[in-house]
Amino acid sequence: MFNAIKPYPSPLIGNRGIDIDFPMLAGCLALLGLGLVMITSASSEVAAAQTGNTLYNMVRHLIYLVLGLGACGVTLLIPIATWQRMGWILLAGAFGLLFMVIVPGIGREVNGSMRWIGFGAFNVQPSELAKVFVVIFLAGYLVRRQTEVRETWMGFFKPFIVLMPMAVLLLMEPDFGATVVMMGAAAAMLFLGGVGLFRFALMVVLAVGAVFVLVQAQPYRMARLITFTDPWSDQFGSGYQLTQALIAFGRGEWFGVGLGNSVQKQFYLPEAHTDFVFSVLAEELGVVGSLCTVALFVFVCIRGMYIGLWAERSKQFFAAYMAYGLSFLWIGQFLINIGVNVGLLPTKGLTLPFLSYGGSSLVICCACLGLLLRIEWESRTHLGSEEVEFTEKDFAEEPRHAR
Repeated sequence: MFNAIKPYPSPLIGNRGIDIDFPMLAGCLALLGLGLVMITSASSEVAAAQTGNTLYNMVRHLIYLVLGLGACGVTLLIPIATWQRMGWILLAGAFGLLFMVIVPGIGREVNGSMRWIGFGAFNVQPSELAKVFVVIFLAGYLVRRQTEVRETWMGFFKPFIVLMPMAVLLLMEPDFGATVVMMGAAAAMLFLGGVGLFRFALMVVLAVGAVFVLVQAQPYRMARLITFTDPWSDQFGSGYQLTQALIAFGRGEWFGVGLGNSVQKQFYLPEAHTDFVFSVLAEELGVVGSLCTVALFVFVCIRGMYIGLWAERSKQFFAAYMAYGLSFLWIGQFLINIGVNVGLLPTKGLTLPFLSYGGSSLVICCACLGLLLRIEWESRTHLGSEEVEFTEKDFAEEPRHAR
């Protein structure tokens, strides 16, 4: 059966057994487990009031978690070269999904934003897929046009001819946070791809200017920008969510009030189990629990960057750029979400990878984990390297010798 599904060697199916990067897997599984516990705690009061079932959101999240682990397993079986060949197809699919979500009757509006496509009781968020597909496309572009990217202005600007229309579609939803994360990851990939410092600095200046214009264009964005610097000036208006989050941090002190004992989750803090789950975590587990969680995120993100470095040293440049891009997606969402929770950034609806409630985000994060584990395995075994050719004999089980 497995041979029919996957005739090539893989980290899961082979004579060597399960052969994956266990430190990376353990770090992500720890975050997934912590996320399940915190969502169960943070959503219990809201779920009981809305559905009569305290564990309603926990059960849904558990379903998403199973789907996510399945997606991780599937991506582990697919060679990285297959993703490289499908770059343009995936990019076209991303455009199609983002266009569909803003079409009335197809897109589903939640909290004033058209970011989801509804499938019965479940919603799919196309922007989560689009960010990953952009990383895959851009990794292929950096390999195909490496010299052009490093030496010419046109090679530098060509990717933005594709990315700018996608950013416009995201802003039409509107999803400002996803736009920032996607463009930030793309910029970081271009820098690691060899773009000169002058051109990169110019891109940063243009990006800052674009953010300023976008903030000025929408009154609610300007209100958030002004309010987050002093949320107490309008604590029952535009600063309400941030002030409640800060109260949660203050109540947590060093060791927290205890798991399940949060007061802020009892209808004081909006979106307690989604965008502000870290605030509930800080209240219940305190500074120590918060710092341990941050340390887990730092470990996972740094490990992802090292996976890219190992792939680059193995001459697997597409895999390397892909690993860098996926890691930057996690880093961007992590920094923005934590920054919003502690009041360092304006309030923005962006989930915390692996922890926040949200099916699309969780499944895509698990799929990205599978891609990173596959990249690490291929770079370690030199499968797909430009300088090494392998046959099935290289993966045959080694004979056992009597001692």
